[in-house]
This record gives sequence, structure tokens and C-alpha cells, in this order.
Amino acid sequence: MKSQDVRKQFLDFFQSKGHLIVPSAPIVLKDDPTLMFNNSGMAQFKEYFLGNGTPKSPRIADTQKCLRVSGKHNDLEEVGIDTYHHTMFEMLGNWSFGDYFKKEAINWAWELLTEVYKIDKDILYVTVFEGSEEENVPFDQEAYDIWKTLISEDRILLGNKKDNFWEMGDQGPCGPCSEIHVDIRSAEEKALVPGKDLVNNDHPHVVEIWNNVFMEFNRKADGSLEKLPAQHVDTGMGFERLCMVLQNVQSNYDTDVFTPIIREIESITKTKYHIKATNEAEDKVNIAIRVIADHVRAVAFAIADGQLPSNTGAGYVIRRILRRAIRYGFTFLDTKEPFIYKLVETLSTQMGGSFPEIKSQKELCANVIREEENSFLRTLDQGLVLLENIITTSTDKVISGKKAFELYDTYGFPIDLTALILSEKGLKLDEAGFESELQKQKERSRAASKVKAGDWQILIDDEDEEFIGYDRTEAMVKITRYRKVESAKDGEIYQIVFNMTPFYPEGGGQVGDKGYFEASNGDVIYIIDTKKENNVIIHFAKELPNNLTETFKAFVDVSTRKSSASNHSATHLMHQALRSILGTHVEQKGSLVSPKHLRFDFSHFSKVTDEELQQVEDFVNARIQEQLPLIERRSVPFEQAVQEGAMALFGEKYGDHVRAIKFGDSMELCGGIHVNNTADIWYFKIVSEGAVASGIRRIEAITSGAVKEYFASQAEKLKEINAVLKNAQDPIKAVVSLQDENAKLKKQLEALLKDKAKNMKGDLAKELQEINGVQFLAKQVDLSPEGAKDLVYELGNLGTNLFLLLATAEGGKPMLTCYISKELVADKKLNAGQVVRELGKYIQGGGGGQPFFATAGGKNADGIPEALAKAIDYVK
Repeated sequence: MKSQDVRKQFLDFFQSKGHLIVPSAPIVLKDDPTLMFNNSGMAQFKEYFLGNGTPKSPRIADTQKCLRVSGKHNDLEEVGIDTYHHTMFEMLGNWSFGDYFKKEAINWAWELLTEVYKIDKDILYVTVFEGSEEENVPFDQEAYDIWKTLISEDRILLGNKKDNFWEMGDQGPCGPCSEIHVDIRSAEEKALVPGKDLVNNDHPHVVEIWNNVFMEFNRKADGSLEKLPAQHVDTGMGFERLCMVLQNVQSNYDTDVFTPIIREIESITKTKYHIKATNEAEDKVNIAIRVIADHVRAVAFAIADGQLPSNTGAGYVIRRILRRAIRYGFTFLDTKEPFIYKLVETLSTQMGGSFPEIKSQKELCANVIREEENSFLRTLDQGLVLLENIITTSTDKVISGKKAFELYDTYGFPIDLTALILSEKGLKLDEAGFESELQKQKERSRAASKVKAGDWQILIDDEDEEFIGYDRTEAMVKITRYRKVESAKDGEIYQIVFNMTPFYPEGGGQVGDKGYFEASNGDVIYIIDTKKENNVIIHFAKELPNNLTETFKAFVDVSTRKSSASNHSATHLMHQALRSILGTHVEQKGSLVSPKHLRFDFSHFSKVTDEELQQVEDFVNARIQEQLPLIERRSVPFEQAVQEGAMALFGEKYGDHVRAIKFGDSMELCGGIHVNNTADIWYFKIVSEGAVASGIRRIEAITSGAVKEYFASQAEKLKEINAVLKNAQDPIKAVVSLQDENAKLKKQLEALLKDKAKNMKGDLAKELQEINGVQFLAKQVDLSPEGAKDLVYELGNLGTNLFLLLATAEGGKPMLTCYISKELVADKKLNAGQVVRELGKYIQGGGGGQPFFATAGGKNADGIPEALAKAIDYVK
């Protein structure tokens, strides 16, 4: 059965059982501050389990893209080493929100597996929760009794809290679960060890394929459990493992989920994937191919969903996954050129039917991955030079773990590659020292990110929260609930929920509102941020009021709100301008709207020219001059809004009903705060444009008061320049005159330096030493690098068998210049490029060139004497 059919049969089955089929949520989460990525099928439904929202249907089924590479669910280092862990995977799931429970969930799971997919009942095992005295949760007799009607009791196993009690996190909905495991070993293996002895023991061929979670409890901050008001079902079946079973293979990577990508890797790298490796070399190649086949899926889908590789947060995780793939290819497949980006085409062909985003964003994914590959391969080259420097300067056979960690932490040089190179040179790595440094870093990171949240204290129950911020900036409010949260970063913070709020929560690129609320006695509590979590608007404050139950007057900081609104509306107009001027291929790939400025990332294949930037500015300012009124439509059906021309941003999560924002011909779906008229923006000014990644550009701009400050600053700078130019009547003409004069002086200086080099020629010729028939000179000279080059060529005219090494340190920047006569290159196999590469280590740098002439630059001028002293070794 093809993987596409496996997926379709699952969805068709649950549709026949009254489930609404919904699309996968993006793999990157933009509206959940507790998670970077969707790491399970249930993540997009958290608000329903918590009672903060109402689902479209009480029964839902889907296939969800998941990513597990950070936090509690971290499988990254196992990926590729074994055949059943993945970074990105699909989770087939069916959900009940207060509707059916254990009986239906278990019976339908069994029906689908054994009657639809025709899996042999004799290879299946199931687990149920054995109970926990510590948690005061009894043995799951109900699930056990249901399973007894479907499978023999010797195949029903009891599982402990670790394996059979599922929790969303340290707090929140949880409950016992019942897993289904499959044993796909050979008959001979089964005869030796019963399958039930291998369940939940990390055997590659006795694996869990489906987990039925029965959400009955809520985990409180003190660790205790309380009953949820409704019972839910949360199930997840690993799509890749299911395909392994149905396609009768022994590895996820042998299914058609992965084989097309693996074949493409084999073709590009001229390697061979062996289903059964017979030696260590084949095993290493297999692991590398599995790593790359898995990782390209995770990276491409993350980029398609709007997450670009970067140095922080979710972007850093994506970069880390891709770099792991690159280094496996570099080390074990001997690929020194970018190639992973070529796999996106195969991925698009294979999965574009079920996930159209990978097809529509194919070019962007390939461009970004290629650029990342180029960048990291350069990093690897640089790391190799630095590692070589560590090796040559070390007097010990064991290389310091601290130095290896610096190489890993600062330059991103993989530690396993460091260990491999050291072993090839007969050296060892101080692994304990490296691990010690790594643990210190992890502890620092953990301490910085550790958050301790208390339970929500409910003051008013069953109170629907209302957002009134589109119409008002102040309101009379009551606190419905609050909790205390402690973190190393922010200290002690209180999270507060009001029955209604004018405060806009961070979202859609716009930062959250700030402001304050005031008690009847005049006490003021400042709101320092506003966010939305699981469909609840949360206000952050450093303290609580004395009387929590009274009615307060809440005020949004109107000044910063107006600035944010101005920048947000300008972002929409700029988006329209870019699509009009550059082309409709332009798509928003990220934005930040703050009171101070706006930042807009968009897809475009080349640098935006100065002329095009001016056109964008003029376009937006023309819309401002037209004084276009805001036309806002709330609660419009999504499909209707799109049909009417509203632009939906890819990767954003939209409900059935949306809000449409229109200024003239600009119409977008947006939940943010906007000006009432474009005239309120006053003026739009672009301050920078540049590349974020291959195919992604970024514009930063300002509006309103920030533009006034910018113009005033520019005027002040012009005044200062005029003063320096002695108030010249034409400042531009004066600057051009200075540039011309500077160019003439530079030419004169170059001529003088050439004369100086010629004058030095005679003196240096007298210093030549004859060593083993070679005319040798190694000396530091007071010249520019260009002067040193001229000088070695002048000396080169003196005769044959010359080996010259001149060092310069103009401006404190060391440079080595090496010249070797062609006869020495031919007869003695001396090579100037090799010489400067090796001697460049002493000045903390490197370089290259031709065999008879080469140069090397560095950072450490103090290393010049040692480099010069070592040069004589080449001719001795």
C-alpha cells in the first residue's frame, strides 16, 4: 500500500465515523509562547482541552506535521542512528472533545488496524495503565475490559506512569493512555524472545504505532491532579511506522515515505544505501543518508511554514538540524559542495498533494537551504584551519576539551568531526573536558529559560473574556483569574486575565499593548506586556492590587498604541507597493510592528534597487496623501473574504470567520490595530534594505513621529558636516573636491612606497643567505602589503633559487608574502601557497595563492617573529 493511500484510508475511515477532517496546522507555532514547534498532534487543539475555545466539531481527525528536536521531546541525536526516530514526522490523529470516550476510541482503532489495514492480530500487543498509588489513579479497568473483547489477555500488558500516563507538560490536561504495539520480527526471532518482553524496550521492530490518550485530569502546579469538567480523547498514530508495517519492511527509511529521497541522495553523491549494512563503512554511509533524508523534510517544511534559519529561537533549531545534515554529508559522503537543496524538488513531488505549501514554497525552500549550505561549508573550512592551528600548537597527545568546545560553540564546528580528525592524526580528544563545558553551557541556558508557573487562581468562574481593543483604549474591568510566574530572565511576574480588555495581545507581528489599571483608592498597577496563550489574553504585571475583587479602570498607553497602529497600517501599504512594483511573487515571510519601527521580510530574488525603494516610498506616501479611510469588516467567513480579494498570509492560523482590513485597493486578513485614516501615518520612510537569507529580503522603515525625529537628526548631521566644511556654499561640491584631492594623494603615496621598495631592494639583497643552494630571506619590512608584493618581485629579478618571505603589519594587520623561484617549485617541490597556509597559523590566519607566489593575512601581529623563524625549516 502506497503511503498516500495509507493516509487517505485513515482520514476516510474517521470521516465515516462522523469526524470533521481538518488540515495540518503549520509545523511552526506563532501563537503559543510555550512551544516553538508543533511537537504532537494535539498542540493545535490545546485551547479546546483547556476549555478556552469551542472546536468546529466535537469529532475531528487529521494528519499533523510534527517536529521534535527541542525541550522535553528531543529525538535529534537518535535520528539516523536508528531507523525509527525522526525530527519531522506525521501524526495521524482522531479527537473527541467531550463526545465519545474509551469504548469508541479503542474499538475504532482495532477496526481500522485489523479490518481496513488488514494487520494480523497475532503481531499486535496493547498496553493499559496499571494505576498509580502516588497519583491516586486506579488501574484502568475500563480500557482492560474493552480490550478483552478484542484480543487475548496475554497480549494486554500493563504499563507504568512513564509509559501509560500522558501529559501535555508539567501542568495541564493529562490522563491514562492505551498504546498499540506491533511486532514485525521474523518467526525465528519471535520463537527466541516473546514480543511482549520487548514492548517499550526500544526494539526497532517491536514498536508503538498508536497511542489512545484519555484526557480525564488537569495537572496543577503543586503536582496534584483534579478531574476535568469533560472527558476527551486524544489519539496519535505514527504515519511512518504504520507505513513500515503495511509495506512489510524493517525500517521507516525503507518505505516510500523516504525511498524517493534516498534514491536522489544516492544519485547526487554517488553513494549506495544498503538495506543491511555488512561493515562499518557501509553503516556510516547509511546513517549519513538517513540523517539527510530525515532532516531535509524537517527543514524544508519549517521554511515553507515561515521559519527561516537564524541564530536565535526556533530559527536556531532549524539551522542546527540543517547543519547536522550538512556535516554528515561532508564527513561520510565526501560532499564538499551544496546538494541538500536539490532534494526539495523530490520532496515537493512526493508530498505536495497532501501538503500544498511544500509545492508553492518549493523555490524559496531550495534557495534558503542552498545559501545555508554554502555558509556552513565555509564555516567547516574555517574550522579545519583553526583545528589545525590547535593541533600544531599543542604539545600534548590529548587535545583540550575546552578548546574543542570553543571551536564547537563559537564557530559551530561539529565535535564528532573534531574527534574524527584527531583520531586520524593519532591524537585524542579530552571528551570529559568537552562534556564538562557543554554541561555548563546547558545549565546556564536551562537556568536562564526556566519558568516556574503557579496554578491559576480563579476569582470569577465561567466568565467569557471579551476583547474590546478595536473600539476602546480604556474600560472598567474585573480580574477573573491570575497566577504567579517566576523565571531567571524576568524575575517574578503576575499573569492576569480580565473579564474584558482593551489591551491588544502580541500577534500578527504586532507587539502587545502596555498601559496600567487603577484601583478605586488610586493605586496603579502597570501592564508591561500583553500576550495570547491558548486563546486567552494575558496581561503581565510586576505586582497585584491589594483588593483583587474590585472593579478597576484599565488604560492602554495610547501614545505607543498609535505608533504601532501607524506602523502596522504602513506595513499593509508597503506590502501592496512591493507586489505592485516588484511583482506578485512577493510574499510576506515575517514582520515586526512596534511603536518605534516596522520590519518586513518578503520573498524576492534580488536586491531591491535604490530606484525601486524610492518607488515603494512614493507609492506608500501617495496612499497617505490620499487620506484613505479604514474599512474594517469583522467576522467575515474566511472563504468569502478571500474571494473578495483579501490576502491571507501563508503560515498564519485563521478561523472560520476573519477580520478584513482595507485601505483603498489594499485588503488583508489581519487581527492587528490600525489607523482610522492613512493620513494618520503622516509619512513613511525606508531606513534599510538587505538580505535575510537567499531569496528573502528585509525592509526596515519608520512612520509618523519617528520620521520627524529622523528628519531632525539628518538636518543636525548636515549642519555638523557644513561646519566641518567651513560652511561651504555647496557642501556636495566641497566633499567631491576632498575625495579628488584624497585620490591624488593616494597615488602619490603609492609612488613613494614603490620608490621606497626599490631603495630597500639593495639593502635586502645583501641580507640573502645561501642555505643548501637556496638564496633565503625572511624579514619584516615597514611597507604596505602591496609594497611587499612589489618588493619580492623586484628581488625575484636578482637571480635564481630564491625563497623570500616578507612580513608586514600595516595598521596592526599582519600579512605574510612569499615568493619562490620557479626552479625551486619544479625541482624541490616547494609551494608558496602551502608555506603561507602553514605559517599563517602563527598569525592566527591563513591564505593561499600560486606555487611561486602567495599571501596570508591574520589577526595576531605578535606571531610574526615565530612565523619568520619557522620559514628557514623549508630550506634547511
